[in-house]
Amino acid sequence: MPTYDYKCTECNYTFEVFQRMSEEPLKSCPKCKGKVKRLIGMGAGPIFKGSGFYHTDYKNKSASTVKKNTPTKNETKPESGGNTTAPDTKKNK
Repeated sequence: MPTYDYKCTECNYTFEVFQRMSEEPLKSCPKCKGKVKRLIGMGAGPIFKGSGFYHTDYKNKSASTVKKNTPTKNETKPESGGNTTAPDTKKNK
């Protein structure tokens, strides 16, 4: 459940309320019973718990070894016994 910030338009009292998202916003100040306005909050950022988070912690190690050993679509294997160099296009004069 999110926490919403409210501010009274009459006495400028600012307070937080822990509400469900489906609940109607508050309409009156708990101190002076004046009209309140719900403020736009920053929201909660990510909460990291644990010893540390690195991009290598959750890396799939088996996928990286498979990629190294298998050729990609663009790579072609040279035919056995064939010449792999480009033909010489220069003419001798």
